[in-house]
Amino acid sequence: MPLYRIYRMKDSPRQQFRWAPHVAGCASVKPRDYEQRGQVEALNEYDAWRGLRESGDPLAVGDLVETEAGQLRICKYVGFEPAQWALPEPKQPEPEPAGQSTPS
Repeated sequence: MPLYRIYRMKDSPRQQFRWAPHVAGCASVKPRDYEQRGQVEALNEYDAWRGLRESGDPLAVGDLVETEAGQLRICKYVGFEPAQWALPEPKQPEPEPAGQSTPS
């Protein structure tokens, strides 16, 4: 049976997420807004949702499940939808202004 990693959304971003309008399509999620909290064996994300609900630690709106292959699904009011990690762009070094040289 497949293994799903569980990521719980932190409280502060959860409040914003709960009141944001529903947007269809792949959600971009920030790693800093989540904490990995275990894993569960399940047939699919809905089976994971049911199993966690029955265990007394249900998934909440905004929580993520990740497959062994790294595919993310976010729990929304309407079910699960695709998600992806929004990773920050690497900082580019600032170019030196033209005409200035560094002392040797």
